[in-house]
Amino acid sequence: MRGLFKRVLQGLACLLVAPCVLACRVAGLVIGRQRAFAGWSQGFSLLPGLSGCYLRWAFYRWTLAHCGRDVEIGFGTILSRDTAEIEDGAYIGAFCVLGEVRIGRDALIASGVSIPSGRHQHPPGTAGGSRKRKDVPQSHQRVEIGEDAWIGERAVVMASVGRHSVVGAGAVVVQPIPDDSVAVGVPARVVRTTAPETAPPPVPDQRSSLPNQEHGPHA
Repeated sequence: MRGLFKRVLQGLACLLVAPCVLACRVAGLVIGRQRAFAGWSQGFSLLPGLSGCYLRWAFYRWTLAHCGRDVEIGFGTILSRDTAEIEDGAYIGAFCVLGEVRIGRDALIASGVSIPSGRHQHPPGTAGGSRKRKDVPQSHQRVEIGEDAWIGERAVVMASVGRHSVVGAGAVVVQPIPDDSVAVGVPARVVRTTAPETAPPPVPDQRSSLPNQEHGPHA
Protein backbone atom coordinates (compact mmCIF):
# COMPACT_ATOMS: atom_id res chain seq x y z
CA MET A 1 0.00 0.00 0.00
CA ARG A 2 2.79 2.41 0.86
CA GLY A 3 4.45 1.76 -2.51
CA LEU A 4 1.19 2.40 -4.34
CA PHE A 5 0.67 5.66 -2.47
CA LYS A 6 4.18 6.75 -3.40
CA ARG A 7 3.55 6.02 -7.08
CA VAL A 8 0.37 8.10 -6.95
CA LEU A 9 2.29 11.03 -5.46
CA GLN A 10 4.98 10.69 -8.12
CA GLY A 11 2.36 10.71 -10.86
CA LEU A 12 0.72 13.79 -9.38
CA ALA A 13 4.10 15.52 -9.14
CA CYS A 14 4.79 14.77 -12.82
CA LEU A 15 1.50 16.45 -13.75
CA LEU A 16 2.23 19.49 -11.58
CA VAL A 17 5.65 20.15 -13.10
CA ALA A 18 4.53 19.64 -16.71
CA PRO A 19 3.98 23.41 -17.33
CA CYS A 20 7.47 24.12 -15.96
CA VAL A 21 8.97 21.49 -18.25
CA LEU A 22 7.23 23.08 -21.23
CA ALA A 23 8.46 26.55 -20.19
CA CYS A 24 12.00 25.17 -19.82
CA ARG A 25 11.94 23.75 -23.33
CA VAL A 26 10.55 26.96 -24.81
CA ALA A 27 13.23 28.97 -23.01
CA GLY A 28 15.83 26.56 -24.40
CA LEU A 29 14.90 27.64 -27.91
CA VAL A 30 15.69 31.23 -26.97
CA ILE A 31 18.66 31.16 -24.59
CA GLY A 32 20.02 27.65 -25.21
CA ARG A 33 18.98 24.29 -23.80
CA GLN A 34 21.64 23.94 -21.11
CA ARG A 35 21.28 27.48 -19.83
CA ALA A 36 17.51 27.14 -19.60
CA PHE A 37 17.80 23.78 -17.85
CA ALA A 38 20.31 25.09 -15.31
CA GLY A 39 18.06 28.02 -14.47
CA TRP A 40 15.05 25.82 -13.82
CA SER A 41 17.24 23.44 -11.81
CA GLN A 42 18.19 26.33 -9.55
CA GLY A 43 14.51 27.16 -9.04
CA PHE A 44 13.49 23.61 -8.17
CA SER A 45 16.46 23.26 -5.82
CA LEU A 46 14.81 25.79 -3.47
CA LEU A 47 11.59 23.84 -2.92
CA PRO A 48 11.62 22.64 0.72
CA GLY A 49 10.42 19.51 2.42
CA LEU A 50 9.05 16.25 1.14
CA SER A 51 6.96 17.99 -1.51
CA GLY A 52 10.15 19.56 -2.85
CA CYS A 53 11.76 16.11 -3.15
CA TYR A 54 8.83 14.82 -5.17
CA LEU A 55 8.67 17.88 -7.43
CA ARG A 56 12.43 17.83 -8.08
CA TRP A 57 12.26 14.16 -8.97
CA ALA A 58 9.36 14.80 -11.33
CA PHE A 59 11.12 17.68 -13.08
CA TYR A 60 14.27 15.63 -13.63
CA ARG A 61 12.20 12.64 -14.69
CA TRP A 62 10.95 14.81 -17.56
CA THR A 63 14.18 16.64 -18.39
CA LEU A 64 17.26 14.51 -17.68
CA ALA A 65 18.61 11.90 -20.07
CA HIS A 66 17.55 9.40 -17.40
CA CYS A 67 16.17 9.68 -13.88
CA GLY A 68 15.16 6.38 -12.32
CA ARG A 69 12.55 5.53 -9.74
CA ASP A 70 12.95 6.17 -6.03
CA VAL A 71 15.61 8.81 -6.60
CA GLU A 72 15.92 11.44 -3.86
CA ILE A 73 17.54 14.81 -4.56
CA GLY A 74 18.07 17.11 -1.59
CA PHE A 75 17.34 20.79 -1.04
CA GLY A 76 19.72 23.22 -2.73
CA THR A 77 21.17 20.65 -5.14
CA ILE A 78 21.74 21.91 -8.70
CA LEU A 79 22.33 19.99 -11.91
CA SER A 80 23.92 21.96 -14.74
CA ARG A 81 23.64 19.43 -17.60
CA ASP A 82 20.44 17.76 -18.78
CA THR A 83 22.57 14.92 -20.17
CA ALA A 84 23.13 13.62 -16.63
CA GLU A 85 21.79 10.18 -15.69
CA ILE A 86 20.61 9.01 -12.28
CA GLU A 87 19.76 5.35 -11.76
CA ASP A 88 17.10 3.80 -9.51
CA GLY A 89 17.44 4.23 -5.78
CA ALA A 90 20.22 6.84 -5.86
CA TYR A 91 20.34 9.40 -3.06
CA ILE A 92 21.80 12.90 -3.52
CA GLY A 93 22.10 15.07 -0.42
CA ALA A 94 21.57 18.79 0.04
CA PHE A 95 23.60 21.53 -1.65
CA CYS A 96 25.37 19.37 -4.21
CA VAL A 97 26.47 20.63 -7.64
CA LEU A 98 26.47 18.06 -10.44
CA GLY A 99 27.60 18.36 -14.05
CA GLU A 100 28.05 15.69 -16.72
CA VAL A 101 27.55 12.71 -14.45
CA ARG A 102 26.05 9.25 -14.32
CA ILE A 103 25.09 8.10 -10.83
CA GLY A 104 24.65 4.36 -10.48
CA ARG A 105 21.89 2.39 -8.80
CA ASP A 106 21.67 2.84 -5.00
CA ALA A 107 24.65 5.22 -4.89
CA LEU A 108 24.80 7.65 -1.95
CA ILE A 109 26.02 11.23 -2.44
CA ALA A 110 26.39 13.17 0.82
CA SER A 111 25.70 16.87 1.29
CA GLY A 112 27.86 19.52 -0.34
CA VAL A 113 29.47 17.20 -2.90
CA SER A 114 30.68 18.71 -6.17
CA ILE A 115 30.92 16.55 -9.29
CA PRO A 116 32.00 18.78 -12.20
CA SER A 117 32.20 17.61 -15.78
CA GLY A 118 35.68 16.10 -15.51
CA ARG A 119 39.06 17.65 -14.74
CA HIS A 120 39.31 19.86 -17.82
CA GLN A 121 35.97 21.63 -17.86
CA HIS A 122 37.76 25.00 -17.89
CA PRO A 123 40.93 24.79 -20.05
CA PRO A 124 43.80 27.16 -19.19
CA GLY A 125 43.49 29.07 -22.47
CA THR A 126 45.73 29.55 -25.47
CA ALA A 127 49.47 30.10 -25.35
CA GLY A 128 50.42 33.69 -24.67
CA GLY A 129 47.04 34.57 -23.20
CA SER A 130 45.65 35.86 -26.49
CA ARG A 131 42.14 34.74 -25.52
CA LYS A 132 40.24 35.44 -22.36
CA ARG A 133 39.64 32.44 -20.19
CA LYS A 134 35.86 32.80 -20.41
CA ASP A 135 36.06 32.65 -24.22
CA VAL A 136 37.88 29.31 -24.31
CA PRO A 137 35.46 26.46 -25.21
CA GLN A 138 34.67 24.20 -22.29
CA SER A 139 35.44 20.50 -22.36
CA HIS A 140 32.88 18.24 -20.68
CA GLN A 141 33.80 14.69 -19.69
CA ARG A 142 31.37 12.28 -18.08
CA VAL A 143 32.07 11.23 -14.50
CA GLU A 144 30.67 7.84 -13.50
CA ILE A 145 29.66 7.07 -9.92
CA GLY A 146 29.32 3.31 -9.67
CA GLU A 147 26.51 1.25 -8.26
CA ASP A 148 26.29 1.31 -4.46
CA ALA A 149 29.16 3.79 -4.19
CA TRP A 150 29.27 6.24 -1.28
CA ILE A 151 30.66 9.77 -1.68
CA GLY A 152 31.41 11.54 1.61
CA GLU A 153 30.40 15.06 2.53
CA ARG A 154 31.99 17.96 0.62
CA ALA A 155 34.08 15.72 -1.59
CA VAL A 156 35.05 16.99 -5.05
CA VAL A 157 34.87 14.22 -7.64
CA MET A 158 36.49 14.93 -11.01
CA ALA A 159 37.07 11.30 -12.09
CA SER A 160 34.97 8.16 -12.05
CA VAL A 161 34.39 6.10 -8.89
CA GLY A 162 33.91 2.33 -9.14
CA ARG A 163 31.12 0.10 -7.86
CA HIS A 164 30.80 -0.39 -4.09
CA SER A 165 33.59 2.14 -3.46
CA VAL A 166 33.77 4.80 -0.73
CA VAL A 167 35.21 8.31 -1.07
CA GLY A 168 36.00 10.00 2.24
CA ALA A 169 34.62 13.36 3.33
CA GLY A 170 36.51 16.29 1.86
CA ALA A 171 38.48 14.16 -0.58
CA VAL A 172 39.40 15.43 -4.05
CA VAL A 173 39.22 12.71 -6.68
CA VAL A 174 41.40 13.45 -9.72
CA GLN A 175 42.11 9.89 -10.86
CA PRO A 176 39.62 7.03 -11.35
CA ILE A 177 38.89 4.97 -8.25
CA PRO A 178 38.56 1.22 -8.92
CA ASP A 179 35.71 -0.99 -7.73
CA ASP A 180 35.53 -2.03 -4.07
CA SER A 181 37.95 0.63 -2.83
CA VAL A 182 38.15 3.22 -0.06
CA ALA A 183 39.81 6.48 -1.11
CA VAL A 184 40.61 9.48 1.11
CA GLY A 185 42.71 12.63 1.07
CA VAL A 186 43.76 15.41 -1.30
CA PRO A 187 44.32 14.11 -3.87
CA ALA A 188 42.32 11.00 -3.06
CA ARG A 189 44.31 7.79 -2.72
CA VAL A 190 43.08 4.25 -2.25
CA VAL A 191 43.85 3.09 1.30
CA ARG A 192 42.04 -0.23 1.45
CA THR A 193 39.46 -2.41 -0.24
CA THR A 194 35.80 -2.96 0.61
CA ALA A 195 35.71 -6.40 -1.02
CA PRO A 196 35.07 -9.23 1.45
CA GLU A 197 38.18 -11.22 2.25
CA THR A 198 38.21 -14.69 0.77
CA ALA A 199 39.11 -17.51 3.11
CA PRO A 200 42.37 -19.30 2.27
CA PRO A 201 41.97 -22.77 0.78
CA PRO A 202 41.91 -25.57 3.39
CA VAL A 203 45.23 -27.22 4.12
CA PRO A 204 45.06 -30.92 3.30
CA ASP A 205 45.61 -33.32 6.17
CA GLN A 206 49.15 -34.54 5.68
CA ARG A 207 48.46 -37.63 7.81
CA SER A 208 46.11 -39.01 5.17
CA SER A 209 49.03 -39.36 2.78
CA LEU A 210 51.22 -41.31 5.22
CA PRO A 211 51.25 -45.16 5.24
CA ASN A 212 49.34 -46.88 7.99
CA GLN A 213 51.90 -47.75 10.68
CA GLU A 214 49.46 -48.52 13.48
CA HIS A 215 50.55 -52.20 13.73
CA GLY A 216 54.23 -51.59 13.01
CA PRO A 217 56.31 -53.36 10.37
CA HIS A 218 55.36 -56.89 9.26
CA ALA A 219 57.59 -59.75 10.36
